[in-house]
Amino acid sequence: MATYLRQRPPTWFAPAALLFAAWGVIGCYACFTQFKMGADAMGPASDYDRALYAALPGWYNYVYAVAVGSALAGAVALLRRSAMARPLFILSLIAVVVQFGYLFATTDLIAQKGASVLAFPAFILVVALLAVRLAGVARRRGWIS
Repeated sequence: MATYLRQRPPTWFAPAALLFAAWGVIGCYACFTQFKMGADAMGPASDYDRALYAALPGWYNYVYAVAVGSALAGAVALLRRSAMARPLFILSLIAVVVQFGYLFATTDLIAQKGASVLAFPAFILVVALLAVRLAGVARRRGWIS
């Protein structure tokens, strides 16, 4: 078993971890707002939006909560320089893939609204991948342990 000695991270590490934490807070706020307001959380919803949201299975919101909650917890772990950051970010990534995979594979959202609806979920996926990558690099280089 490898022993990791904690090394001093580069100066950009803390601001990067803070950005992931801010992203996590924003995600948790968006999730809470969606729980509270439903389809109207993103502004005035169309009849299609309301029907789509009403048709989502009960577990869908829980997956959303896991995605944003574990991302925020991962960012806090990163700030605390804890190796728990990577498993938490991996959990968030898995939840993001399940959430958007289900949405796009089982609904006609793209057909109704166009391919542009993929842009923000793709950005969310990239951020989740970057978080996992940063936590992995930080672990290997001894910035977290």
